[in-house]
Order: sequence, then structure tokens, then C-alpha cells
Amino acid sequence: MSNIQGKVVIITGASSGIGEATAKELASKGAKIVLAARREERLKEIQQEIKRNGGQVIYQVTDVTSYEQMETLASYALTEFGKIDVMINNAGVMPLSAISDLKITEWETMIDVNIKGVTYGMAAVLPSMKENKVGHIINVSAVAGHMVFPTSSVYSGTKYAVRAITEGLRQEECKNNIRTTIISPGPTSTELTNSISDLGLRNFIIESAKEAIDPSSVARAIAFAIGEPDNVAINEMIIRPTIQEM
Repeated sequence: MSNIQGKVVIITGASSGIGEATAKELASKGAKIVLAARREERLKEIQQEIKRNGGQVIYQVTDVTSYEQMETLASYALTEFGKIDVMINNAGVMPLSAISDLKITEWETMIDVNIKGVTYGMAAVLPSMKENKVGHIINVSAVAGHMVFPTSSVYSGTKYAVRAITEGLRQEECKNNIRTTIISPGPTSTELTNSISDLGLRNFIIESAKEAIDPSSVARAIAFAIGEPDNVAINEMIIRPTIQEM
């Protein structure tokens, strides 16, 4: 994991779940962490914990649906640490619903966070990465980006989009030594189900995901991808509970 030491890593959606676990995992391996999310109190708590354990960390309250805020986040990382080595676009929402429920506002939120948030994160860091001829962009998709099930249509659509966008970025920027990684977790113990407004569906999804893995497992996979030598790109990983059939 020596290739993690000293790297500057921005993580969106860092106030809980996979983002929080990844921040702690990478900080323990010597990375300089830039936490980004909307909940400042949670960011402060995570920052304090990482600092108590000897890590280097700063945070910026950020809404990924605002390109201006994402640009500010990248500028802050450059000002404080002088470079950006890794961008982890982890922020996401999952308000599952049947298309016939016509939850238009929820669809728009998923598109804004899950797709636009990823593209804004990429756009915010690409100029400095291209200038330095090195970098790593990690986009969090989902197993739902490889399959569709009833109530997942729009959510799956956003996660398929993340995979397509990341593959396009890989092809365009490999010549600039910019690595790309798509992480596709299956059921994971996070707050993601909190965005499901249909309580019956939410409880069903929670009940169906009793085998959910801990976010730390996804964090270790992300650390593995970063830790490989810069001439090696781990382009895609699917991480499921062993017992999961689909």
C-alpha cells in the first residue's frame, strides 16, 4: 500500500457509509483526505476521529449537484495540499419506486446526484490531473448498474450511466496517465435506503438485504485499487455478499 502514502484524496458522500469507511481506511495508510458532504457536523466528527488516529484530513461542506461547489472543493484541496491525486465520486441516493408511481422529483434527484454529481466531480479535478499527467478517478456505481429489477429502473439507469461515463473517461484520458475505477457494491450497510419514501418498499429492501456487507469491505477494495502502481489500472470491481444470487 506504499502507493497510497502521501496521496491527496477527495471523497464525496464522506459523512457516512462507504465514504466515511474509505476516508478512515485511506487515512490509516497515509493518504491526505479531503472530506466532502452536506452534513457539517458529521464531517467534523469524522475529521476529529481521523486526526486523533494521526491522519491528515480537511473537509469542505459540498453539494455535489452544484458544479460551482465542486470547483470550490477542488480548489480548496489544491490550496491546502498542493495537488489532487484521487477523486472518489461516492455521493449517491437510491429512492427506489415503480415508474407508475410517477415520483418525478425523486427521479430528478437521482439524476442530479448520481449522474451530474459524478460528472461535476470529474470536471472539477481533470484540469489539474491532466496538467500533472497523473491521477485516479474512482466512481461508485452499484450492482444495480449491471442489472435491473422492479422499482430500480431509474436508479439502475443512473448507475449504468456512471459505468458508461467512466469507461469513456478511461479511453479518453489513459494517454494522460489518469486511471479510472468503477466500484459496484451490492447490498451494503449504509444510509442509502433512507431515501426510499415508500415505507413498505423501504422495509422490504432492508429485510431483503440482511446479508449486507460492511462498508469497510468496499473501502478496502478502493484502497487496493489506489495502492496498485500508477501504471496499473483496476478498472472495475463488483463487490457482493457471498450469499447474494443476483
